[in-house]
Amino acid sequence: MQLLLDLQYLPNTTYFSLLATAEKVIIEKHENFVKQTYRNRAHILTPNGVDVLSIPLIGSQKKIKISEIKIDHSQKWANRHWRAIKSAYGKAPFFEHYADYIKQEIYAEHTTLFNLNLQLLTLCLKFLQIDTPLEFTSSYQKTPKIPLKDLRSSIHPKNPFSSSIKIEYIAYPQVFGNSFVQNLSILDLLFSEGPNAGSIIRKQIN
Repeated sequence: MQLLLDLQYLPNTTYFSLLATAEKVIIEKHENFVKQTYRNRAHILTPNGVDVLSIPLIGSQKKIKISEIKIDHSQKWANRHWRAIKSAYGKAPFFEHYADYIKQEIYAEHTTLFNLNLQLLTLCLKFLQIDTPLEFTSSYQKTPKIPLKDLRSSIHPKNPFSSSIKIEYIAYPQVFGNSFVQNLSILDLLFSEGPNAGSIIRKQIN
């Protein structure tokens, strides 16, 4: 299975399950930035429920290529995101194991959203021991050629994942709440399950 995916900010478990079981993944590099998607936001679980972390961007109202849109660091978003992440997962079993690596990338002041997302994706793939080959599109194609399966924007904060690929979410102990909240940012699973996270990711796709 060869997949075409958009590049997302600290993606959720669906995203990584697709990555883990694919033969090859092509990352879309030439689309225009799409607002209100996971491209610049992530969901984490806090004492007050699900919190949305959103990265402010420069010119997000205009048509700007995803690889070129810049992060607005004047809004001090990194401080807000890291405080929220630490509040949510500071007491999680494996927080100390991964925290410094994640924090370093969040505070690195990457110029573009694409580069930040790519660095965080690379880091999380290493943690999960996923070695699926990644490539990038050379141009934008509205309808990619078979056998490439187009899943761009199929993982969306406003819509449930819909595809012939079936995801069955596996519950694990979370820091807050009595009811399991599925499909959060990979941070939730990593900080909660540590080295076992990769196994859970793979089992979500039959």
